[in-house]
Amino acid sequence: MSKLVVRAFSVSLDGYGAGPDQSLDNPLGVGGMKLHEWAFATRTFRTMFGRDGGETGTDEDFAARSFENIGAWILGRNMFGPVRGPWPDEEWKGWWGDTPPYHVPVFVLTHHARAPIEMKGGTTFHFVTDGIESALRQARVAAKDKDVRVGGGVSTIRQYLAAREIDAMHIAMSPILLGKGENLFAGLDLPSLGYLCRERVSTAATTHLVIAKG
Repeated sequence: MSKLVVRAFSVSLDGYGAGPDQSLDNPLGVGGMKLHEWAFATRTFRTMFGRDGGETGTDEDFAARSFENIGAWILGRNMFGPVRGPWPDEEWKGWWGDTPPYHVPVFVLTHHARAPIEMKGGTTFHFVTDGIESALRQARVAAKDKDVRVGGGVSTIRQYLAAREIDAMHIAMSPILLGKGENLFAGLDLPSLGYLCRERVSTAATTHLVIAKG
């Protein structure tokens, strides 16, 4: 059966998955790019951005695993772009240019309807206005027997955790403190929701944690 997963989602030591003040210049918020330095050095992510080389080893293993068996994605609107409120036009099509890195259907949570956008490489963005359960149903149909990955942002992951819909979550805890931004864990009682830490592997760049239902 298709699983709902979070993979390669980076947080700070104090639990922030994004910095404050997201903007066109700071898509991950101020300081947010530092969370992902472990990933940017890997072969998987360098290849994704059209670059040669990249590190192998444990960080690369987790990066490569993060894309295995994914048939659809779910994103919050902030992950799709910095535009707020009603869509002013059809110009904004994501942060990633003409060929986004997903290559499967992507379901974007929003309060404002918009027609699907077909991109190069097999990515089609679908905009879902009737909540997280509807997005999950549509994503499961699109994914068929493959898994659905929640790419973020923090608010979207928190909603699916609170609903106990996420089966497994891989978090990369980077050795930095952000102090403010969007906190992944604040107000969530993960043990009461049935989640346990199933795996922990540390590298020089990050600590990989796999949290799953008990």
